[in-house]
Amino acid sequence: MSSSLAEARWPTLEDGHLKLLTFNLQVGIQTSAYHHYLTRSWQHLLPHPQRLKRLDMIGEVLSRFDVVGLQEVDGGSFRSSRVNQVEYLASRAGFPHHFQQLNRNLGQLAQHSNGLLSRLSPQSIEEHSLPGPMPGRGAIHARFGDGPDALHLFVAHLALSHRARVRQLDYLSELVQPLRHVVVMGDLNCTPDQLHAHERFRKSLPLHPVRPPLSYPSWQPRRALDHILLSDSLQADRVEVLEHLFSDHLPVAIDIRVPDACRETLLGRDTPA
Repeated sequence: MSSSLAEARWPTLEDGHLKLLTFNLQVGIQTSAYHHYLTRSWQHLLPHPQRLKRLDMIGEVLSRFDVVGLQEVDGGSFRSSRVNQVEYLASRAGFPHHFQQLNRNLGQLAQHSNGLLSRLSPQSIEEHSLPGPMPGRGAIHARFGDGPDALHLFVAHLALSHRARVRQLDYLSELVQPLRHVVVMGDLNCTPDQLHAHERFRKSLPLHPVRPPLSYPSWQPRRALDHILLSDSLQADRVEVLEHLFSDHLPVAIDIRVPDACRETLLGRDTPA
């Protein structure tokens, strides 16, 4: 049986490979049945003594990737024992670069955030508040390299309602459309068919033919809500879900190959004429 992406030897950027992962962390709550949404809901507001131990185990898995996008992480509030989970996971997994986007600030109670962990140094990072009837959804846009062959990576967490998601996908379409090498990853709260039905987004980012694996609910996956979408300039060698890591979502991992010009830009070298 072949090894998973979390166990395999790293292909390197020198070989034109990048290992990416997206994970809705659910703040590190151990969820393995529907009734846990009720019986363990207190963990969204109160600290749990096992939460750091869970983060340590998650960090061990994340350490095997090049770039990680996180959703539903806490930025350091009472419920997380004042631990900034993005910063903590970056430290535990050995990522030299990390970024936290605070999307819903509930003060000392909760700091709802997206996160980015990277072994590559981003040339720039932008935060985007996504439109919707209620604030609290956002996207991170990281640019790696310079010029037209830079790699643009978006980490997003979209709304539950269809109407709000349509507005948010319209917004992302405007950002993605002029770019050449693009990755959009995160909990998009919609199936591949629902995503494909959004014509404007589909045209702005031709979807890679590899369908995302089922990732929700984590204990008995039935729906593909967590996506890693690629522009047609990038190639997916492998896509898979990893084992249950406490959350109600499974992590989704991908090994991508970037074109030579993009690879040279990421490595900080001039592309041969």
